Order: sequence, then C-alpha cells, then structure tokens
Amino acid sequence: MATPTPHPSQRPHLAAVVEDHLYAAAGWVLVRAGWRPRLEAYAGYGTPDRVRVLARVVLSPRRPGIPNRDALRAGRRGFRHFLTVPAPHRRVRVQVGDGSSEVTSDRAGYVDVEHPTDAPLSDGWHTALLTCLDGPEPAEAEAPLRVLDERPRTGVVSDIDDTTMVTAVPRPLLAAWNTFVRHSSARRAVPGMPELYRTLQQAHPDAPFFYLSTGAWNTAGTLRAFLSRHAYPPGPLLLTDWGPTLTGWFRSGQAHKRASLDLLMSWFPHVRWVLIGDDGQHDVEIYEDVAHRRPDRVRVVAIRQLTGGQQVLAGNAPRVGNGSYTGNGSHAGPTTAPGDGPGPTAERVPTVAGRDGDELGRRLETVPGVLDDRAGA
Repeated sequence: MATPTPHPSQRPHLAAVVEDHLYAAAGWVLVRAGWRPRLEAYAGYGTPDRVRVLARVVLSPRRPGIPNRDALRAGRRGFRHFLTVPAPHRRVRVQVGDGSSEVTSDRAGYVDVEHPTDAPLSDGWHTALLTCLDGPEPAEAEAPLRVLDERPRTGVVSDIDDTTMVTAVPRPLLAAWNTFVRHSSARRAVPGMPELYRTLQQAHPDAPFFYLSTGAWNTAGTLRAFLSRHAYPPGPLLLTDWGPTLTGWFRSGQAHKRASLDLLMSWFPHVRWVLIGDDGQHDVEIYEDVAHRRPDRVRVVAIRQLTGGQQVLAGNAPRVGNGSYTGNGSHAGPTTAPGDGPGPTAERVPTVAGRDGDELGRRLETVPGVLDDRAGA
C-alpha cells in the first residue's frame, strides 16, 4: 500500500509530480478553510510478536464525530469516495499494547508500518491506537488487528469484485457506472457466496479471512459496510492506492495481488490457503502461479466463472483445460509444483470452478478438509 521511495538517482514520474502539486495546493486551501487532519484506520494483521498497521491521514472538515462513518458512506454515490485530499508527511504515533513508535505518513498520506509488540499478543482480534500528532489538536483512530499464533490452520484469501459482489468489472462502461455513479449501498452480493463463506468459517472457526482487491483504499469504508451487510466473515482488506505512482501513471493490479499473497505467506508460513477469485480478470493466472510455486501453502483454488460474453468483453479468450482450470465448471485437474512429474509423490493443488457460491460449494465438497476438517488444518 505504501508509496515506494525512489532511488536517489531516480526522478519521480511526471504524473506523480503533478499529483503532489495539486494535492499540496488543495491542502493549503482546505487547511486555511479550517479543515484538519483525520485518521482513517484500516484492519491490519500480524503474529504475537509483530503486527502490520495500516491507516491514512486525510484532511476533513471540522464536525462532530460520526458514530458509524462506514454506514454513512455506504449511501454515497461512488465518485464521492475519491474526493479526498491526503495529508502527507504527518507524524503519527502507533501504540500497540504498552509499546509505541512514531512514523510519518507518505506522499499520499498512507501509514504502512511493521510494529513489534512489547508483549506477545494472543490469537484473535486486537487494536492499535493511532494518533496524528500534527494539527491544532491530536486526531485519534483505532485500527483492528487480526493476530494469528503459530498453530497450523486453514486461511481464506478472496477477491472482491465479481467474486463477493456483482461489479461487472470486465465491462468497462458498466464497471465505471457501478463504481462512480451508483449508490454504494445498491451493490449486490454474488448469489450463494455469503453462504459459502459462512460455511467455510463454520468448518474452520479459527480461519482468518483476507479480502484482496485491486480496488482503491478510498472505497474501504464502503466495502466494509457491504461485507458486513451481507454477513461475510470479517477480515482485513488488502487494497491499493488510486492514482499515479513514482514510476508511472497507474499501479499494477497484478503486481499488487502477487505481492500481497507473497507477503501473507511470509508472515504466516503455517497457514494453508483457500484462494477464491473469478475468471474475469487475472485471478486465474495469479492463483495458478502461487499454487505452482508454493503448492504446500495452497489447499485449493476456487474460481467463480463469468459468462463467455463477459470474458470476451474483458479481453479474455474462453479458457480450456490447461492442467489446472478447465473453465467449463467441472472439477479441474490438479496443479503440480514446478519440476514435478505426474507421479504419485508430486504435491498437487486442486482447482474447482462454478458459476456462483452454490455451485462452488458443491465442488468444494469433493476436496477433503475444505468444507469440513477431515484433512485437518
């Protein structure tokens, strides 16, 4: 999430320079109009000994606190979520338990910090207290933290657009309408998916859920409200920044997803993951790559199928069997690790496909230990 710092010899991309100047001018005007830094805290994660804390400092008009900001934002038209002005280079104190440290928000206002704990944290949910130290008065926020101990377990990583909610990302004009014009509260869940996720949670009560998307952090409040409204299991969102980078006009969504998956696997080497996505964009390729490289870390890949017309509009040719995903709704052949032959000793990652949560659930029932705990964690 954090904006990378360029090499000293590297000049920032023109788009980033222009964006920084626009935000600086807007910030100058808003501060003089009485706006103050406000902290938007996002759910982080970690181990008993260290946690990853995520937040953003933005400028906000002075007004009484809103008890349920996410619910209020869920009723806005989509474009309003992008009308934010960051507060870059602000000092933020991060406190977890009795330990604290001071960090500085980056050029887009983000805070993304690894924080050691002063005493081991127990498995479950905890809270980090964030305080913005720059401004007329300190601004505070609490960031939830999902802490996992070292017990082996199953975990779930899920895409969001067209996996948990109907977004129609493959159709650019409709996707733009859904994202920028429609009220956020009008979003619909993919049929059967909330029930499937709750079944996964019942089968693995200690399983962490992570929601990985190329969507912007600007929409985090809306996504949290959507997931809560449809009773999806709670879990950290792993989103990305919106706009230019120091090296180009746009961020790479594929790179964000690959890096996020690798980071989760490095933090939690004892977790075997259920990877859930759709075939409208690049989830198939990304999950196949992870399963190929780390077959011991992936329990199963589950792909929600879009229609053939949606795939064509997305620029994807209808997929045929390639060793891991047939694209026809049947239980696909297993993915094998690089260098492994077809022999019985090769580690294999099964892949299943279905048009909705009900069909995916029926196919996941054929994979031991996914919708029950026959195979253990």
